[in-house]
Amino acid sequence: MTRQPTFLSVPPRSVKPRHTGITHVLDKASPIPLLNAYLGQVSASVDLVKIGWGLAYLDPRLTERVALCRQHGVQLVTGGTLLEIAAQQQRVPQFRDWALTCGIEAVEVSNGLGLLRRDDKHRLVEELSADFVVLAETGSKDGGTVADPRDWVSEMGDDLAAGASWVIAEGRESGTVGLYRADGSIRETLIEAVTSCLDAGSVIFEAPRKAQQLWLIRHLGPDVGLGNVELAEVASVESLRVGLRADTVFHFLDADRA
Repeated sequence: MTRQPTFLSVPPRSVKPRHTGITHVLDKASPIPLLNAYLGQVSASVDLVKIGWGLAYLDPRLTERVALCRQHGVQLVTGGTLLEIAAQQQRVPQFRDWALTCGIEAVEVSNGLGLLRRDDKHRLVEELSADFVVLAETGSKDGGTVADPRDWVSEMGDDLAAGASWVIAEGRESGTVGLYRADGSIRETLIEAVTSCLDAGSVIFEAPRKAQQLWLIRHLGPDVGLGNVELAEVASVESLRVGLRADTVFHFLDADRA
């Protein structure tokens, strides 16, 4: 493998294993050889691979997928929808046993479907953090629900206190709910509320669109946590983070001169 060159001055970027500057990838149960090929190229820039929604339950090669991620120094995370359904059906102990048997080390706890009371969600975070790295998501998947900044900050703070390693700000695969309006534009007051009240390093902002990634990097820096990144876009996102793309090169050059 070619050694990373060091002759350019680029913004400082945390290295693995890291807690800040997370790149969280959405995997739609991609073929194992394809996942292996991508991770072989970009694993240094990927921290978490979420197999979305309830796909882990249907994946006939899940244990192989988990082992492949581990081989590349990446943690596989189950989607929050799967756990919401398990909780609604009172099957959380069975979910835990199944996940541990499959070698899964990280799970997402969410309430995007509105199936859980908030207290129940926090208890799930606390309970599952004994066995897993927990990512707790805040926000509804319903595009008609307008996010309340105070509620988000309160819920995220309680999830972190309950044992979550990171909290996720909902944006969905579409980038049109939660953090974003229906047209994909950013709810700036919501992000400002979250970052002013919480350690930004503990927050992963779902940002599937380039314009959203760009805004977050420009406003929160190269080590902002980004979620729901497409596997094929990881290298492009990393180039945005370190000013090796026209969209951010002058932003970081100007900051350097200031």
